Amino acid sequence: MSRKDAIEAATSYFDSGSLQSELTALVAYRSESQNPKQAAVLSQYLVEAIQPRLVKMGFDCTIYDNPVADSGGGPFLLGTRIEDPALPTVLTYGHGDVIWGQDSEWQEGLAPFTLTEADDHLYGRGTADNKVQHLINIAALESVLACRGKLGFNVKIVLEMSEEVGSPGLAEMMQMHRDTMMADVLIASDGPRLSADRPTMFMGARGGLMFDLVVDLRTGAHHSGNWGGLLADPAMILAHALASITDKRGQLQIPGWRPTSLTPKISAALRELPVGTNSEPTVDMDWGEEGLTPAERAYGWNSFAVLAMKSGMPEAPVNAIAPTAWACCQLRYVVGPDIDNALPALRHHLDAGGFEKVQIRTAEKGIFSATRLDPDHPWVTYVQASLTETTGKTPHVLPNLAGSLPNECFADILGLPTIWIPHSYLGCNQHAPNAHVLKPICREAMQVMAGLFWDIGTSTPDTPQDTGKT
Repeated sequence: MSRKDAIEAATSYFDSGSLQSELTALVAYRSESQNPKQAAVLSQYLVEAIQPRLVKMGFDCTIYDNPVADSGGGPFLLGTRIEDPALPTVLTYGHGDVIWGQDSEWQEGLAPFTLTEADDHLYGRGTADNKVQHLINIAALESVLACRGKLGFNVKIVLEMSEEVGSPGLAEMMQMHRDTMMADVLIASDGPRLSADRPTMFMGARGGLMFDLVVDLRTGAHHSGNWGGLLADPAMILAHALASITDKRGQLQIPGWRPTSLTPKISAALRELPVGTNSEPTVDMDWGEEGLTPAERAYGWNSFAVLAMKSGMPEAPVNAIAPTAWACCQLRYVVGPDIDNALPALRHHLDAGGFEKVQIRTAEKGIFSATRLDPDHPWVTYVQASLTETTGKTPHVLPNLAGSLPNECFADILGLPTIWIPHSYLGCNQHAPNAHVLKPICREAMQVMAGLFWDIGTSTPDTPQDTGKT
């Protein structure tokens, strides 16, 4: 049997309707990790839908409770399939949990936990994020195994059920089972392609740091007529403090928040990538760091955002000066800046501007580390060549995703080079009503992953000992 045979087997799996029917079964699990009432479903997904399939493929699987007992996080499945310890080992990852179904907000004829086909769309919560993505990778392994009789490499897998609530316990699991889960490379799938008609690779993610800014001046509101001009207004103080963090076009004004890692090599890798060209909303060209392309801003630079803010009673304003003002803020950051100094640098900036009354409160969740792999790393060029051979199209290559995912658990704790090959696209309505995947992407993804897994069973690149992060 040949590479072509493996790709044809993977294509037949899609064309026969097997992927769609199996995705139907996965979507039916109401695995909402944000909903405590569905905690039992998180375990059922692993026990009923995933473990038997992996065991049939020759995996040794164990399901663990979340090691962070008070986090409310779901269980983990760790699996290993070892053909020969001397062979290369690939670690892969997926998450079976989803966000709230938002049942009442889906368009007529659609429901979040019922897979519905319309044209080339397969609608359902978790289709793109992340059920079809790990389903494709598992099915591609099956296609290679059926054709070759063996993979020609070892595989380890991590399936978690709490990614949508910040992956509590994942780092601890990788620390506790570091020796068991060690590999040569992580190859996994999550997130969107840059464009629907061409594969994408990314090798890390921007980090995320969430924090609150609070101005708390007194107890109770006071009549704005009697006290206007006499009492400091928390909302005005907070608004000026927030405005000082960036200029009028959103350029960062705190020196320690401005990255130094947008090297000429990284810039060249990013500069011409399409960003916001095939989806809504339209990119604002006059926002963000001046002189950078949209791709450089999204994947090579840091950004600050106010996610929510409140003072007084927005739902029913009254003639009173509010006692407090609050803003939920986020810094998205690439590798390079000393993130441990980010909030001290903010404190220094606020104090220097006369905003001593603005408190900084660190959020307990929403904190992710930034990771990135050199675009010239041997595993990157190897995977890129495989995807090109299969599709005849050069994939888009990103040093890191613009969003955040728990890549640091693999890149930093396990020390692996990490490569993600997403099987969705930017218009998939991820985390929104009417979430879906595109059938043509799923079909091509089956071919891409079968070709890649066939190649890894034939030969692998010579890789350095370190992860090659820049």
